[in-house]
Amino acid sequence: MSGRPVPCSPQEIGSLFLFEKLTPEQLGRLCAEGRVERFEPGPVYAEGDPATCFYVMIEGTVVLSRRVGGDDVEVTRTSQRGVYAGAMQAYLGDRVRQVYTNSMRVTEPTRFFVLPADTFASVMQEWFPMAVHLLEGLFFGSKNTQRMIGQRERLLALGSLSAGLTHELNNPAAAAVRATATLRERVAKMRHKLRVISAGTYSRETLANLIDIQERTAERVAKATALSPLEAADREDELTDWLDDHGIPEGWRIAPTFVQAGLDVDWLDQVAAAVDEELLPGAVGWLSYTVETELLMDEIEDSTSRISHLVDAAKQYSQLDRAPYRVVDVHELLDSTLVMLSGKIGERIKVVKDYDRTLPGVPAYPAELNQVWTNLIDNAVSAINSAGGEGTLTVRTGREHDRLLVEFRDTGTGIAPEIRGRVFDPFFTTKPVGEGTGLGLDISWRIVVDKHHGGIQVESEPGDTRFQVLLPLTAPEPDTSEEPV
Repeated sequence: MSGRPVPCSPQEIGSLFLFEKLTPEQLGRLCAEGRVERFEPGPVYAEGDPATCFYVMIEGTVVLSRRVGGDDVEVTRTSQRGVYAGAMQAYLGDRVRQVYTNSMRVTEPTRFFVLPADTFASVMQEWFPMAVHLLEGLFFGSKNTQRMIGQRERLLALGSLSAGLTHELNNPAAAAVRATATLRERVAKMRHKLRVISAGTYSRETLANLIDIQERTAERVAKATALSPLEAADREDELTDWLDDHGIPEGWRIAPTFVQAGLDVDWLDQVAAAVDEELLPGAVGWLSYTVETELLMDEIEDSTSRISHLVDAAKQYSQLDRAPYRVVDVHELLDSTLVMLSGKIGERIKVVKDYDRTLPGVPAYPAELNQVWTNLIDNAVSAINSAGGEGTLTVRTGREHDRLLVEFRDTGTGIAPEIRGRVFDPFFTTKPVGEGTGLGLDISWRIVVDKHHGGIQVESEPGDTRFQVLLPLTAPEPDTSEEPV
């Protein structure tokens, strides 16, 4: 939008704090190559448009805003004389994409000194060469530092995830190893018992009955349901009494195994009816090994299934075998991240999933969204640990108009009002030295806002902090920028 040209006075331009140290000749050149324009209330320039001018306000009121999702969020409103905006990085030339990084509008008739971007670049380089070198160094150095520390942030997260995953994998793996060793011992004893039985005077019919009972016992184990502690104790007493009454040695040791397998007194009565009395101890012993073998195989199956589940979660989390940009179910991403972080979350923090499963998939970069979930969950866990280590992390999904909401709520210490507005700033952290880079939330902001055209916000009070991520339900143009986030 163009304003109405008005006369340019070097004396007036020189009264602005940005130009107060310039010589009369320099002020004359500014007025000759620049211009003063008066704008009526309305837009001056829009975010993303080519940055063609540098604006310095002489009088009036300006509002700067940034686009978040489909909304323009106001970031600055001021009437301070001499404030400036626009093509502020023109001195970098084509090494940086020259577009307006925000939108500017005025709320009352406002006068600006307007300098074309190429003139602004020229006078900066001619009049302040050392300052330009310093600014270039600060700009590119900051970008490089931010990129390097961003990589460090990801490596720290990866290390934390790897440690947690190793811990989670170790438990079922160790259980499978123990169960396999015990299973080998039980099978050996079963072979020995079978050899004793086959060497005895059992009739063919008795052996057939024993094998039939063994098969039905294995089926019973597969269908066993867990009892309450009180029910299990009562049944153990009943089985121990039955075994003692029938002359079975060490009934107290066998009874808990039979209870775990779902066997009861009625079942043992069927066994006793199927074999002669003198064969009953041997038959019960053989069935005991059968039960233990089935239970051990169940334990191995559960352990290996757990390992497989963890590996699937790791693959889902990393998205190594998926397209970088696709329609995703956020619940799958959230679940895989929670599994990967379960070791860090620990047992003292209760995780509540409040999912709206009717939500549609969203177009997204899933690996990068997993990084956002990781950062937000990690912060929530840290906040809860700071509040004593016990609390609740609630992960909620829902729909807000045309966007999908993912909310992370924790019962931690909260964020003080005076720093709440800075939590998304690069390098800002409240964690102790060495425990945080201050880039987790900055990276999350850039992934959600810049790359997914969504929004991220925080609400907090002691015991109730909520980070909310809003993602568009429809696909924006994929961001093909190669700059890492």
